Amino acid sequence: MSEAVDAKIVSLSDWRGALLTRIRRLIREAVPDVMEEVKWRKPTNPLGVPTWSRNGIICTGESNQDKVKLTFPKGSSLSDPHGLFNSSLTGVRRALDIREREEVNDAALHDLVCEAAALNEARAKR
Repeated sequence: MSEAVDAKIVSLSDWRGALLTRIRRLIREAVPDVMEEVKWRKPTNPLGVPTWSRNGIICTGESNQDKVKLTFPKGSSLSDPHGLFNSSLTGVRRALDIREREEVNDAALHDLVCEAAALNEARAKR
Protein backbone atom coordinates (compact mmCIF):
# COMPACT_ATOMS: atom_id res chain seq x y z
CA MET A 1 0.00 0.00 0.00
CA SER A 2 1.14 3.51 -0.72
CA GLU A 3 2.13 5.77 2.16
CA ALA A 4 1.15 8.75 0.01
CA VAL A 5 -2.40 7.38 -0.33
CA ASP A 6 -2.41 6.72 3.43
CA ALA A 7 -1.47 10.36 4.05
CA LYS A 8 -4.20 11.62 1.72
CA ILE A 9 -6.85 9.51 3.43
CA VAL A 10 -5.70 10.52 6.94
CA SER A 11 -5.91 14.18 5.91
CA LEU A 12 -9.63 13.65 5.24
CA SER A 13 -10.81 13.18 8.80
CA ASP A 14 -14.48 13.06 7.85
CA TRP A 15 -16.81 10.88 5.78
CA ARG A 16 -14.63 11.34 2.67
CA GLY A 17 -11.67 9.62 4.31
CA ALA A 18 -13.88 6.75 5.47
CA LEU A 19 -15.35 6.41 1.98
CA LEU A 20 -11.94 6.45 0.28
CA THR A 21 -10.75 3.79 2.74
CA ARG A 22 -13.69 1.59 1.77
CA ILE A 23 -13.18 2.23 -1.95
CA ARG A 24 -9.46 1.51 -1.63
CA ARG A 25 -10.18 -1.83 0.06
CA LEU A 26 -12.69 -2.73 -2.64
CA ILE A 27 -10.24 -1.86 -5.44
CA ARG A 28 -7.50 -3.94 -3.81
CA GLU A 29 -9.91 -6.88 -3.47
CA ALA A 30 -10.97 -6.57 -7.11
CA VAL A 31 -7.40 -6.20 -8.45
CA PRO A 32 -4.99 -7.64 -5.85
CA ASP A 33 -1.86 -6.59 -7.76
CA VAL A 34 -3.06 -3.03 -8.37
CA MET A 35 -0.47 -0.28 -8.10
CA GLU A 36 -1.53 2.71 -6.05
CA GLU A 37 0.11 6.08 -5.99
CA VAL A 38 -0.68 9.76 -5.72
CA LYS A 39 -0.57 11.94 -8.84
CA TRP A 40 -1.21 15.57 -9.70
CA ARG A 41 0.18 17.26 -6.61
CA LYS A 42 -0.18 21.05 -6.78
CA PRO A 43 -0.28 23.97 -4.34
CA THR A 44 -4.06 23.77 -3.99
CA ASN A 45 -3.88 19.97 -3.46
CA PRO A 46 -0.41 19.18 -2.06
CA LEU A 47 -1.34 15.59 -1.17
CA GLY A 48 -2.51 14.93 -4.72
CA VAL A 49 -5.04 12.44 -6.07
CA PRO A 50 -5.03 8.73 -5.18
CA THR A 51 -4.64 6.70 -8.36
CA TRP A 52 -5.00 2.95 -8.95
CA SER A 53 -3.34 1.37 -11.99
CA ARG A 54 -2.53 -1.88 -13.69
CA ASN A 55 -1.43 -1.63 -17.32
CA GLY A 56 -2.74 1.94 -17.19
CA ILE A 57 -4.94 3.91 -14.84
CA ILE A 58 -8.02 2.04 -13.62
CA CYS A 59 -9.46 4.97 -11.67
CA THR A 60 -8.65 7.98 -9.53
CA GLY A 61 -10.23 9.05 -6.24
CA GLU A 62 -10.54 12.80 -5.89
CA SER A 63 -11.96 14.40 -2.77
CA ASN A 64 -13.92 17.61 -3.01
CA GLN A 65 -15.71 19.40 -0.19
CA ASP A 66 -19.07 17.84 -1.07
CA LYS A 67 -18.13 14.57 -2.75
CA VAL A 68 -15.64 11.88 -3.60
CA LYS A 69 -15.21 11.55 -7.35
CA LEU A 70 -14.07 8.24 -8.82
CA THR A 71 -12.93 8.88 -12.37
CA PHE A 72 -12.36 6.09 -14.88
CA PRO A 73 -10.25 7.51 -17.74
CA LYS A 74 -11.53 4.89 -20.21
CA GLY A 75 -15.04 4.87 -18.76
CA SER A 76 -16.84 5.26 -22.07
CA SER A 77 -15.46 1.84 -23.04
CA LEU A 78 -16.94 0.18 -19.93
CA SER A 79 -20.41 -1.34 -19.95
CA ASP A 80 -21.50 -0.02 -16.50
CA PRO A 81 -24.56 -2.33 -16.37
CA HIS A 82 -25.56 -1.00 -12.93
CA GLY A 83 -25.52 2.64 -14.04
CA LEU A 84 -22.94 3.82 -11.53
CA PHE A 85 -21.57 6.63 -13.69
CA ASN A 86 -23.32 9.90 -12.92
CA SER A 87 -20.73 12.52 -13.92
CA SER A 88 -18.37 13.39 -16.78
CA LEU A 89 -20.71 11.61 -19.17
CA THR A 90 -19.31 13.11 -22.38
CA GLY A 91 -15.95 12.28 -23.89
CA VAL A 92 -13.87 9.23 -23.03
CA ARG A 93 -13.79 9.38 -19.26
CA ARG A 94 -16.66 8.68 -16.90
CA ALA A 95 -17.01 9.37 -13.19
CA LEU A 96 -19.02 8.44 -10.16
CA ASP A 97 -19.70 11.33 -7.79
CA ILE A 98 -20.49 10.08 -4.29
CA ARG A 99 -21.89 12.54 -1.78
CA GLU A 100 -22.18 12.14 1.97
CA ARG A 101 -24.73 9.51 3.01
CA GLU A 102 -25.13 8.21 -0.56
CA GLU A 103 -25.01 4.46 -0.83
CA VAL A 104 -22.56 2.75 -3.16
CA ASN A 105 -23.28 -0.68 -4.59
CA ASP A 106 -20.03 -2.41 -3.61
CA ALA A 107 -20.63 -5.41 -5.88
CA ALA A 108 -21.33 -3.16 -8.88
CA LEU A 109 -18.26 -1.02 -8.17
CA HIS A 110 -16.15 -4.18 -7.78
CA ASP A 111 -17.35 -5.35 -11.21
CA LEU A 112 -16.63 -1.95 -12.77
CA VAL A 113 -13.08 -1.93 -11.37
CA CYS A 114 -12.52 -5.47 -12.66
CA GLU A 115 -13.81 -4.49 -16.09
CA ALA A 116 -11.54 -1.43 -16.21
CA ALA A 117 -8.52 -3.56 -15.25
CA ALA A 118 -9.43 -6.17 -17.88
CA LEU A 119 -9.75 -3.43 -20.52
CA ASN A 120 -6.29 -2.12 -19.64
CA GLU A 121 -4.85 -5.63 -19.83
CA ALA A 122 -6.46 -6.29 -23.22
CA ARG A 123 -5.10 -3.02 -24.61
CA ALA A 124 -1.63 -3.77 -23.21
CA LYS A 125 -1.54 -7.08 -25.10
CA ARG A 126 -2.15 -5.42 -28.46
